[in-house]
Amino acid sequence: KGEGMINNELLKKITIFEKLNIDQVEKLNKHCELAVYRYGDKLFTENDDAISLWIIIDGKVDLRFELPGKHPTTEDNTVTSVKGKIAVAKILGWSCFVSPYKMRLSAYCTSKKCEIIRIKKVDLLKLFQDDPKMGCIIMSYLVEVVGYRFQQFQDVVAKSIGQNLLAGW
Repeated sequence: KGEGMINNELLKKITIFEKLNIDQVEKLNKHCELAVYRYGDKLFTENDDAISLWIIIDGKVDLRFELPGKHPTTEDNTVTSVKGKIAVAKILGWSCFVSPYKMRLSAYCTSKKCEIIRIKKVDLLKLFQDDPKMGCIIMSYLVEVVGYRFQQFQDVVAKSIGQNLLAGW
């Protein structure tokens, strides 16, 4: 896992931050950590404390459930795959804002390389306290992400139920 710097221009291109002004981006950037993962690296594990927001700016991450006694997990356990690119960066870890503040799935890098920005929840909350408008912009985007993920989940369940109903015919 390598680490690097993030420039303000890059942050401004990421959808979740595009509505922030340059002053807000500069303040946020002080709390961003860039991490690079390689194929097969685990980003986090199911039931870990959710302490950071994760933004995939390049690469693909599989979200998987863990089976007791089976280590490591395999691609068969993948619930969904999330691909990120700068302009369409994907958000993980919104559980840091929702009780019980635990990661619900494990995350694995499944591309040659993944570039991820991590921002600690405590840092974000401090920024939001100091600048409620920033908090409103970022949290509004996170609500959209949660809604989208819920819709994805509903689609998977509906497809599964449909397949089960057809199997009974």
